Amino acid sequence: MGSMPPTVRATTLSAPPSRSAAPAWLVMLLVCAGQFLVVLDVSVVNVALPAMRSGLGLTELGLQWIVNAYVITFAGFMLLGGRAADLFGRKRIFVVGLTLFTLASLGGGLAQEPWQLIAARTVQGVGAAVLSPATLTILTTSFPAGAARTRAIATWTAVGAGGGAVGGLVGGVLTEFLSWRWVLLINVPVGALVLAGAVRWFTESRQRTGRRLDVPGALLVTAGLALVAYGIVQTETHGWVSAAALVPLAAGLVVVAVFIAVEARTKAPLMPLGLFRLRSVSAANTAMVLAGAAMFSMWYFLSLYMQNVLFYSPLEAGLSFVPHSLCIVLGSKAAPRLMHRLGAKTLAVTGAVISGCGMLWQGTMGADGSYLGTLLGPGILMALGAGLTATPVASIATSGADPADQGLVSGLINTSRQMGGALGLSVLSTVAASRIAGGHDPAALAGGYGLAFHVGAAVLLGSILLMLIALPRRQPDAAHG
Repeated sequence: MGSMPPTVRATTLSAPPSRSAAPAWLVMLLVCAGQFLVVLDVSVVNVALPAMRSGLGLTELGLQWIVNAYVITFAGFMLLGGRAADLFGRKRIFVVGLTLFTLASLGGGLAQEPWQLIAARTVQGVGAAVLSPATLTILTTSFPAGAARTRAIATWTAVGAGGGAVGGLVGGVLTEFLSWRWVLLINVPVGALVLAGAVRWFTESRQRTGRRLDVPGALLVTAGLALVAYGIVQTETHGWVSAAALVPLAAGLVVVAVFIAVEARTKAPLMPLGLFRLRSVSAANTAMVLAGAAMFSMWYFLSLYMQNVLFYSPLEAGLSFVPHSLCIVLGSKAAPRLMHRLGAKTLAVTGAVISGCGMLWQGTMGADGSYLGTLLGPGILMALGAGLTATPVASIATSGADPADQGLVSGLINTSRQMGGALGLSVLSTVAASRIAGGHDPAALAGGYGLAFHVGAAVLLGSILLMLIALPRRQPDAAHG
């Protein structure tokens, strides 16, 4: 999304503290800068999408893959990246991930063909998946357990939320005054500076373990998700019973089945299937997939509506997202305190209901909409609800797991959210295109985008019902912990 911030628990990582030779503030600055870039790139391209389309001649299918190529590889390789950091060294993996991310940003910014941009975004996602887990583990091994580490993790979380929140504004400013290319090229000088600081100041740490990387698992889950998403979007032009749609859909499901079989047999699985026997883990992850499918696409369709229907400039669209961004951060910050009073399950349901009401309202938008009358109110509800939902669902997911597995479960919930978002964007884009049906006038576009929001609200309703039925009810004090 643009996006629900990453959710972590201070208790999920227990690597022994290793004080860096660098000043603590410098370690914090470098690590948070890396995390900021990763989260920023989930949302920064949204406002630049119309300019990318005109600049490279992208189709509607290509447009959504600018977003999905990053999100799918980010989600598919995130757990692998976290394990690689533990096995091969946090500093080494941080440097590898950031190098890959920075070079891919350069390639995307210089792309001359649509496939080049999509390929660059794919590699960017892999780099982000390798980099992001390393940022958190470097913090936990650079600060001693206790108040200092807690403050460090809180800062990391806030920076991640801020990266997602300001993505629309940053994208709008860069696209308006420079070019859409700079939403990617801006990563290059920043990434180079952070790389130089990491090589100079970070100290190496790793877990001494014989566990191996489950590379086949990461490749299979990413390929399966990509094939399913591709099959869904093919239904837009070929229909649900066409070979062009059914073949990739069937292939994707087969690959996912193979992934499950591999995970059941491997000694060091990427996703231990036994965890899903826990009701808290299985229910929370399923609810997060559905919530992510509905909420992630909000920023995508709003950006297209603002620029294609209301004819906002990229800067105006970016500024229009500021209240949304502030509300998602507000919801995220208020969630822990509200969990203590209401309980995690009640807050998760409440947040999803608020967001769903906003989606229903936003779905009524028309060609003659205005910012105050059409965008502000529903946008605040959608973003506030998204911020309130993520933390309690993640808290419930980790509540029933063994302490040794909580880091993995936290990674799973973030992966579920990203995967749900990628599939949701594919489905809702297909829904919007079916309503638009080749028409490019403002009324047709507004009708298509509005239908996407209404279908998104229906998906979110499914998540709400699942939460009510399947999520275990936790005591308020446990939720807070």
